[in-house]
Amino acid sequence: MFTEQNRNAGRAMVTDSIAITFTLNGATTSIDVSCTHTLAKVLREQLGLIGTKISCEQGECGACTVILDGKAVNSCIVLAPEVDGCEVLTIEGLAQHGELDPIQTAFIEEGAVQCGYCTAGMIMSAKALLMENPDPTDLDIREALAGNLCRCTGYQRIVRAVSSAAKKLQTVDAGSMKG
Repeated sequence: MFTEQNRNAGRAMVTDSIAITFTLNGATTSIDVSCTHTLAKVLREQLGLIGTKISCEQGECGACTVILDGKAVNSCIVLAPEVDGCEVLTIEGLAQHGELDPIQTAFIEEGAVQCGYCTAGMIMSAKALLMENPDPTDLDIREALAGNLCRCTGYQRIVRAVSSAAKKLQTVDAGSMKG
C-alpha cells in the first residue's frame, strides 16, 4: 500500500537554512541563515544591527546600503547565503574606538541629517566612494549617491558633507605620510 511515508522515504532532506561565515565589521561571524532571507533581514533581525534600514525591499531606495567586499550594495536584494566568505561593513562598523568616522562627522557638521532614515545608507555609499576615489568631484559624489533616496534634505548638504569628509581624510592621510 502506498502511503505518504513511502512517498517521502526516497527524497533527500531539504533544509531552508544554511550555516555561513563572513567578516562583519571586522569580526568573524558564523550564523545559520534562511536560504530565502536577505542580508538586510539577517543584519537587523538575527544580528540586531538596526542601522541598516529596510524600506523598499526592491533595491531602489538605498536605505539598506552596506559595503560588501568593498562595494556599496543594497542589502535588501542580496540573499544572506551569498555573503558566505565575504566581508560586510555596516554603519555600526564605521566608528572606531568611540570616534565617529569622518564621513559621519561631516554629515553632522554640514547638517546633512534631517529625519535620519536614509542617513546610514547615504553614509555607507559615501564611504564606498571614498574608499575607491579619495578625491571625488561633486559629479562623482552625485553619481555614487544616485541609488540613495532622501525626501528631506534636497541633497546639497549631503554632497557638501561627502566633499568635506574627502578633504578631511586627505589631510589626515597627508599628515600620516609625513610622520
